[in-house]
Amino acid sequence: MSHTRYLTIIGIAGGVSWLGWIITLYKLNPFESTGMALAFFLITFFIALMATFTVLGFYVRVWIYKNEIYYNHINISLRQGVLLSLIVVISLVFQLLGVLNWLSGLLLIAAILLIESYFSMRNK
Repeated sequence: MSHTRYLTIIGIAGGVSWLGWIITLYKLNPFESTGMALAFFLITFFIALMATFTVLGFYVRVWIYKNEIYYNHINISLRQGVLLSLIVVISLVFQLLGVLNWLSGLLLIAAILLIESYFSMRNK
């Protein structure tokens, strides 16, 4: 499968997720079904951010590294998109729980950076 097909599938999934997130914002009442509304909100937001970060990361990598294999860019972009989306969603959950401050945010970013450095060093 070509890299454009992968990106098309990821882009369509991201578009559907953004649409689902917007529908969740406007149609679900968080006061009536708190658990379901929050779960739909976070899941659709995570998938939408992951797809967006993956596609943007891929094109930034192609723009910076012009003569490399595209499939390596897709794998790295997908991994980094998932990790960036995790930072955003976990920060939202921390904010919802009332425990987000600068220290917990920095520790979350440090943990994600350690995970990313592990995966990038393992591939080399």
